[in-house]
Parts: sequence; structure tokens; C-alpha cells
Amino acid sequence: MTDTVQSAIDYLQETADKMMEDYKQLLRFPSISADPAYADDVKACADWIVEQLQALGFDNCEAIATDGLPVVYGEWLKAGADKPTVLVYSHYDVQPVDPLPLWHSEPFEAVIRDGAMIARGASDNKAGVWGNLKTFEALLRANARLPVNIKIMFEGEEESGSPSIRDFVLANKERLKADLLLNCDGDLAPDNPKLYYGGRGMVTAQVRVSGPTADIHSGLFGGLVQNPLHVAGEIISSFHDADGRIKLPAYYDDVKEAAPAEKERIEAGFQADSLLESAGVPGFWGDTIAPAAERATVYPTLDIVGMWGGYQGPGIKTIIPAEAGFKITMRLAPDQDPTKISAALKQYVESFATDTVTVECNIGEEAWYFQLETDGPWLEAVQSAIETTIGKRAQLVRTGGSIPILGEFNRLIGLPITAFAYGHGEGIHSPNEALDIESFFLSLQAAVRLYHNLGEVAL
Repeated sequence: MTDTVQSAIDYLQETADKMMEDYKQLLRFPSISADPAYADDVKACADWIVEQLQALGFDNCEAIATDGLPVVYGEWLKAGADKPTVLVYSHYDVQPVDPLPLWHSEPFEAVIRDGAMIARGASDNKAGVWGNLKTFEALLRANARLPVNIKIMFEGEEESGSPSIRDFVLANKERLKADLLLNCDGDLAPDNPKLYYGGRGMVTAQVRVSGPTADIHSGLFGGLVQNPLHVAGEIISSFHDADGRIKLPAYYDDVKEAAPAEKERIEAGFQADSLLESAGVPGFWGDTIAPAAERATVYPTLDIVGMWGGYQGPGIKTIIPAEAGFKITMRLAPDQDPTKISAALKQYVESFATDTVTVECNIGEEAWYFQLETDGPWLEAVQSAIETTIGKRAQLVRTGGSIPILGEFNRLIGLPITAFAYGHGEGIHSPNEALDIESFFLSLQAAVRLYHNLGEVAL
């Protein structure tokens, strides 16, 4: 095994420059899943990845159609029935690039600067796609075979809430059968390695408040016609009390206190100072609700992430707008049912309608929380690979974020899940997203060891 591992690592080092140049081809696809205008680009990206899998010798490779955007599938099942089958998850879609003026280079140009690859998706999460493809290439070059059976599942809708993934999983249960799901959506910083073992559920919504049939003169109609912006503001201001507690009826009913061992793990992985520095604020909000570490990971939230209405240009335009609106994201605690929460949100928001103003709350994403392995041989395979490569094991931490596919797998299939990430990124979801190249290559070396370790796990 040692010779094979070293041969694969040698191959990665010998082809490093070409690998990063080739990576630019993947990064040039503007695979923005949230914007329908880019649907053809997302599909073209999926087809390109299928071609890469076929070139590696994977079988049954295809971009499987869903009600939305395709899932890339491929399999290499020649390791033998005595070896584990690993379902490898990542996503090839990316976030929108706004605000464009803040980028120092074109978001999909893909440039290397100061030891980093700069492009939208360079870290989140095309690194997970490209890292796996290159790891498999290196292993196949070194030994003409992989140490485990592999099934690939690269999603095209993660950044838009995975709206099609539940139906896809239900329709493909047999095809997705495996011994382990390896989640390759994440970040691995060599100086402070972390593995996310759990995350929150999620509900998203868009609210539209409609009043007059068109924008109308505020001098003629002010005080006579109810202003949709005022109603939108009233709804938003009603969501929280002064301490930050959410006032949506029954919102906390299913929230359970974390077990003592879980609280210790959460507190140990919480870095308050770095979070405050990153946010650029002097302190946190909501301290009377629960400790900050728990509020950031296992307590529910409700945030307004966008709002609109009226005149947005320079100066003042004296109108009462015909419409106003806002966007909501809610991060849910482990025991909260997203369908129940979304129904309560919709009922509450739409109760603000009056005889002269209509209020419509359209629910978007509904995702359950997820839970990964916190001990056992699958996790040990990951930890051993990381430790051998960078000299330390990863700290297990809970994230406040959401990965819808993992929650669906927890509930619908029940596969054990562990995680591995390819490299460390900066500016994720922001302008000038960057993947540190040195950390990416360390992750590739660890991945070679990881797949060999997984091949040694007894079934």
C-alpha cells in the first residue's frame, strides 16, 4: 500500500502545474444555479465533468436530469465485493458573483495570484469536484485500480437550496446504495484543520407586499393610501424582540437543549474572537437567549437577507411604491421540522394583509439538519489521513450552516456519513473567492491516503 500511496503522491506533484491550469477549464463555467439565466451553463458544466469521469475509466457516467438541474453520476466498482463502496458527494454549482465591481479580476476568468486560484467556485465547491477527479487519476496511474468502489454524485443545485434533491434521492435509492457517504463540501485549513460533523436545517422565503396598482405621488396620496414599504417594515420589525429572540409563534417549541457532551464539543470549536473580527462588530447580539457558541450552531435563527421597494437611485423620488418585499433565511435547530416551520412562517407573515394591502409569502427551501459520524472506523480513516499528511488531527466542530443533501440522506437512506475537504478558501460566497493552492495539494495527498484507509475498513 505504501508504494502505491507514494507513487500517487509523486504523480500529483509531477503534474501540479498542469493540474491547476486544467482546473481553470472547470472554473470558467458560470454554473450559477440560483439564476435561471445560467441554466444552460450549469448543464454544460455537468456534461464537461461527465467527460472527465469517462476519461478516467468510470462507468455509467451521465448528467442525470432532475426537475431542476442535473446530478452528475459515475461509478468505478472494480475493487471487489469485499471492499467498501463509497458514495462521494460534492457540488459543481456556484453562488452569484454580485457585487461585480468588488472583484479584482473577472469572476470566471480563473487566475492564479499570490499562491491562490481566484474565481467563483474555486473553493466552494469545485475544489471538491476537481480534487476527487485528480485523486482518482493519481491512484489509477499508480496502481491501475482504486482501493475502494466509488460512486460519484456531484450536485448542481446546492447553492440554490437543493430543491430537486429529495425527489432525486427517492427515485435513485438503488443506484445510490453504498457503505458510506463521503461529503466533500467544506474547508480544510492545514494550520487549524476542522471537520464539520453537524449543521442546521433551513427554510427560505420571499415576501411580496402589494398595494396601489402603480407607484403613486406621495404628495397626493401620502396619508391616504397604505404604503407597502411601511407594512414590510412592520413585518420585519415584528420578528425579534429587543434581545434578539424570535417572536414567531411556537418557534422554539421543538428546540431541545444540547446534551452536556455536545455543549462541550460546541464550545471547544467556537472561535468568538475570529468571528467578531471577521464580522467587524464589537460584540454579539442575543446573549440572553443562550451562549454564543450554541446560538451560532444549534439554536434557530431568522434573518432578513434582502429587501426592496420604492426608488433606489440617487436623490429622492416622491412616490409611494406599488410593491415592496424582502427575503428570509431561517436556520433551524436539530429537532425542528422545516415543513412545520415554513407553514407557521407563511401563516404569520400573511396575517399582516389588510383591506388595502396584500401580503404573499412564498416558501423556497425546506431542509433538515444533518449529523455525521463523530467516532468509528469511517471517521478514523479520515483523521488518520489528515494526521499523516499535516501532523495533526482535525477538530470536530458543528457548523451553523446547512447542507440539504446530507439531511435528506440522514432521513431517507440512513447511510453513515463522514467528511473530507479539499483545501482552504477565502472569500467564499464573496468577491475574489480564492483557493490556497498549497493547502489544496496537501489535501490531495491526504485524499490519496484517505481512500486507501477506507479500503482497509472491514465490512
